[in-house]
Amino acid sequence: MEKGAIILCGGKSSRMGRDKATLPFGSEVMLQRVIRLVSQVVNVHRIVVVAAPGQALPEIHHEIRVTHDERQDRGPLEGLAAGLRVTDKNVDAVYVTSCDVPLLVPAFIEQMFEMLKEHDIAVPRDGQHHHPLAAVYRTSVLDHVQQLLGADRLRPRFLFDEVNTREVLVDELRSVDPELATLENLNHPEDYLSALATAGFSEDAKRFQP
Repeated sequence: MEKGAIILCGGKSSRMGRDKATLPFGSEVMLQRVIRLVSQVVNVHRIVVVAAPGQALPEIHHEIRVTHDERQDRGPLEGLAAGLRVTDKNVDAVYVTSCDVPLLVPAFIEQMFEMLKEHDIAVPRDGQHHHPLAAVYRTSVLDHVQQLLGADRLRPRFLFDEVNTREVLVDELRSVDPELATLENLNHPEDYLSALATAGFSEDAKRFQP
């Protein structure tokens, strides 16, 4: 399987009060860190970053493709479509993540690709809650995504219902990510400060101004 990845960073970050992509995390900022972790599984030239129109990004690897949501504030399906449109044609499937998961475990990505098998999508599920931004999508789902966007059916669950989707129970992923840290996206300042402490970067917490 030829693997790719899409990293979405075009959200409003309204609850954080700062653009999450540029939040310091050790010697990097958040987007740089997530790219580095993803690139342990996916070749860097097959990573796409999706930003909001006009969003300023930190410096990233020159081989990474950058694209933008066609329309803002339309959720993950909008970003997924934007990323798939520019994904290398040789890529079979992409791991999709947000930029606010600095504790991401690369082995989690590997496991999700392995669980895709013959399915169109493999998505973690915790009870009734899915994690569409920690999932693997075949590039062939683009047409379905575009049809849903055209009909203003913006919930990822609509896509899962339309194509051959494997729901991966989160407990199946604990063998590679015991604390499920990959699923811990940072929405609030306290989430960011907690993640910094976990990673041993408490000094960054002193400089944080929401």
